[in-house]
Amino acid sequence: MTPIEILTQALELAAALAAAPLFVGWINQCRAWLQNRSAPSVWLPYRGIRKLFSKDAVIARNASPLFRIAPYIVFGTMVVAAAIIPSMGTRLPLTAAADAIALVGLLATARVFMSLAAMDVGTAFGTLGARREMMVGFLAEPALLMVIFVASMISSTTALPAITEHLATQTLGLFPSLAFTGIAFTMVLLAENARIPIDNPATHLELTMIHEALLLEYSARHLALMEWASALKLFNYACIGFALFVPWGVSTGSDSPISLLASIPLLAAKLVVAGAGLALIETVSAKLRVFRAPEFLAVAFLLAVLGLLVHLLLGA
Repeated sequence: MTPIEILTQALELAAALAAAPLFVGWINQCRAWLQNRSAPSVWLPYRGIRKLFSKDAVIARNASPLFRIAPYIVFGTMVVAAAIIPSMGTRLPLTAAADAIALVGLLATARVFMSLAAMDVGTAFGTLGARREMMVGFLAEPALLMVIFVASMISSTTALPAITEHLATQTLGLFPSLAFTGIAFTMVLLAENARIPIDNPATHLELTMIHEALLLEYSARHLALMEWASALKLFNYACIGFALFVPWGVSTGSDSPISLLASIPLLAAKLVVAGAGLALIETVSAKLRVFRAPEFLAVAFLLAVLGLLVHLLLGA
């Protein structure tokens, strides 16, 4: 493990932990501007997390130890996932041990523990939200894997840093397969992070909520960790998209810290554009009924399969 690898890993983890709530705040601010409303402060997610950490937790009487440890496991898996994704550089210590398929497994682990914890207390809304969350995950994970397979076939590897380095260092060209999978990945990102049109994170409507139903019984530090983990998940998905479709600006194979530091403002610019784009998609889209979510994710899977077929048949 070289010093540049340690520096890259430390910078990426620090950026993920610090910038994830800010990214959510930026999306909320853009949505308010597009909807002609008074925009909340981009620092509001930080204030909410700080306030929750200062409160005393209230736990249901019949809650098992699983309910108590689930927030720490979910938050920990999102931190480990952030350590695998090459958001600033490709020289990461975990490259040899974990690839993109393992990353999908980490995200699935967080989903399983969130769903089990929601069902643990035995409330109706928790169980309902857990079932809907598992349904979305069951349909979104194959589409995400198919997106990764297309990029893996282009780069001849499943290691996400190696995929990013291959795509970033080759000659700029048009890949129709990546265009199809890029649309599919955007749809998966919206579904996996409970954004419109699958879910509306700004409301607590009992008949349609998914993510919020999983958190109704949590409070104080447990709720703070869950909210922070949710922001980290959105940040991680955005960085996966950057690594697969906009890899330029990432430090690749250089031992110079200057190239690594130069990637910080480029990552910030990508997050600003991605946040504005997500806010625009949510503003012009309508919330789908829960039972229309399988159709939405089926389209994402078909687009990813189409991208795979284009690559196999045309080599592009």
